[in-house]
Amino acid sequence: MKKNLVLCIMLGFAVVLQAQDIKLNAPEKRGGKTVLEALNERHSERAFVKKTMPAQTLSNLLWAANGFNRDDKRTAPTAMNRQEMELYVVFDNAAYFYDAKKNVLQRVVDGDVRNALGQPNITNNAALSIVMVADLNKSAIEHARISAGFISQNIYLYAASEGLGTVARGSFKGDELAKALRLSEKQAVILVQPVGFLK
Repeated sequence: MKKNLVLCIMLGFAVVLQAQDIKLNAPEKRGGKTVLEALNERHSERAFVKKTMPAQTLSNLLWAANGFNRDDKRTAPTAMNRQEMELYVVFDNAAYFYDAKKNVLQRVVDGDVRNALGQPNITNNAALSIVMVADLNKSAIEHARISAGFISQNIYLYAASEGLGTVARGSFKGDELAKALRLSEKQAVILVQPVGFLK
């Protein structure tokens, strides 16, 4: 009887943990401005109006940044297709890992970890911040920095196409952020990029 009760409690706990993940909408892969229009409107923005990002916009943003556009290839290139870059998404109440294959945000930590992002005048009013993390088991950090640049530009172009604001940020509290996101020693934060609504 006790074993069954413990098993039921454990199963219930597992369901609660899984319920904390966010299943994203299928990304919309058509529409938006032309590439030339988006390039013309691409700029860095540091002033945002605090507002929640709609579910479809969030899904489209993450797919554009580093989703899969073919079975084994992503929207951002990497050297020798190592795919060493992963995205974490920081909201004001939790942080998530973007599982691009499953199109799911997996909750990593509860609570507000935005202090580790630095520059609260920018990040606290953004709808979210995307944290680009390199898996150094897959590639050298030099390659990861180049890959992060591709992802960053994808975010810039999507933001310009949708009338959103964004800015690539190299100033963040690296050790604190790695700890907050529960990264391993072989994972390195490369870049932070808030995305938000324009004033």
